[in-house]
Amino acid sequence: MTEEPHPIRIVVRDDLRRSRLTVFLRFVLVIPHILWLYSFSIGAFFVAIVNWFATVITGKPQEGMHDFLARYTRYCVQLSAYLYLGANPFPGFVGVSGSYPLELEIDGPARQNRLVSGFRIPLALPAIVLAYVFGLVVFLVAVPAWFVALGIGRIPKGMRDLTAYCLRYQGQTLGYLTLVTSRYPTLNALSELGGATGYSERPE
Repeated sequence: MTEEPHPIRIVVRDDLRRSRLTVFLRFVLVIPHILWLYSFSIGAFFVAIVNWFATVITGKPQEGMHDFLARYTRYCVQLSAYLYLGANPFPGFVGVSGSYPLELEIDGPARQNRLVSGFRIPLALPAIVLAYVFGLVVFLVAVPAWFVALGIGRIPKGMRDLTAYCLRYQGQTLGYLTLVTSRYPTLNALSELGGATGYSERPE
């Protein structure tokens, strides 16, 4: 029996090329996004609380709040992909779908179990811990990737794919925590393209 695709999937349209200049200045260029992320996160926090009540009461996230939280989740992954060299272009500030070489594809709102939604935070704790570990992995991959990209103007595919794998899990965890989806994050390997892996590689 084929497993249904995860509602939050990562899409890669990256060609592995990196600008040496923007790689060198990456931690400076990202400052406006770090400042914006603080405000965006405050808004997402309050929207997530309201969305939690709405989902527990009605059994389905409200479309407007779902879209806002989906954009926030997508933005977080786009920003992380830029910061940690998973992608090259400077990202936008509102998490627009289809706008970045490494980003999340997120399904629309669907019905969720109200009881499970009510206990979402404790249920998400194991995934949160693992997402934190994956965050450390992304950082450890980005350090040698920074030197490689400065030297050859490219990033190795293995490094990019490992970054995509970790960011996918982090995005799915954030989406699960904020009730964007009721599906638990998946650990399926990126080598199994498509289907339930939550990963697809698409050409530019």
